[in-house]
Amino acid sequence: MATPMTVSAPSPEPATPSLDALLCRAASRWGARRAVQQTFGVVSRLGDGWLWYGLIAALAVGGGERGRHAALQMAGTGIVAWLLYRTLKRRTRRPRPFRVHREVIARAPPLDEFSFPSGHTLHAVSFGIVAVGWFPVLALPLTLFAVLVAMSRVVLGLHYPSDVLAGAALGALLGLASRGLDAALVGALAG
Repeated sequence: MATPMTVSAPSPEPATPSLDALLCRAASRWGARRAVQQTFGVVSRLGDGWLWYGLIAALAVGGGERGRHAALQMAGTGIVAWLLYRTLKRRTRRPRPFRVHREVIARAPPLDEFSFPSGHTLHAVSFGIVAVGWFPVLALPLTLFAVLVAMSRVVLGLHYPSDVLAGAALGALLGLASRGLDAALVGALAG
């Protein structure tokens, strides 16, 4: 398990903290518990891509024609999600909460410099929507996993709640757009 990072704030904190900041501080205090940190650390690490790579491979190998189609669609959606969140992070340049708020501890290393939006949450929601569209039996586990990924990013001090809400909204839009585009392409090719 990675050692928590402590980083001093680069600028003074606002006199009146926002709801985002208050929730981050509360989540960081909760994340100080060893079991909480370990659980959400594992969830976050799986959300780095490992669960998705495994699911894509499993669907491609063991899911027949539907599984191969789902795996290809998930891979395409993942590329668009990566481009989307990287572009938004570079444009918004929102510092991570542990860099702004002294009471928020980074309990896992960030994968990049900026906070908005949560790429982990964006991917979890968009992949979940695509996979569930093909295999509805995955709805409960993938929904629970997406919620845990979103929570992990705040508990580990890496994102504000608004970052994960934005990531979830963008992921939902992307996942639904991917499903709609796929249905339109399949219909056009069949007709």
